[in-house]
Amino acid sequence: MSSELNILAIYGLLVLVLILVQVIYAISQVGLPMLARPRDDMPRLTGVAGRMERCVANSVTAMALFAPAVLILAVREGFGGGTLLAAQVFLIARLAYALLYPAGIPWARTAVWGLGFFATLYLYAAAL
Repeated sequence: MSSELNILAIYGLLVLVLILVQVIYAISQVGLPMLARPRDDMPRLTGVAGRMERCVANSVTAMALFAPAVLILAVREGFGGGTLLAAQVFLIARLAYALLYPAGIPWARTAVWGLGFFATLYLYAAAL
């Protein structure tokens, strides 16, 4: 398995951990019974729980964009030094994002989001 595919797998694990942390924060705010029912009347999560909810949503979106780029490159045998570096930058940026967003640090969060975004863009350009 290539390093880029390993990075994809590691990012998948990171997203799973983020989901678990988000659920724990949500339980602490609204309780497990609320999360177990249909969420038609669930109150809006606030504070860290709300930021974790948004962090998870953004992380899943990033996965939905990153994974196809890596898989296209794998099928086309298009991995190289640039794609490995882009995948590494993506992973480090997304890890930083996962720490900065719940902490409520907006500008640094935005900067690392941009790094991850442009790393993904590079992967798509390399796939063409």
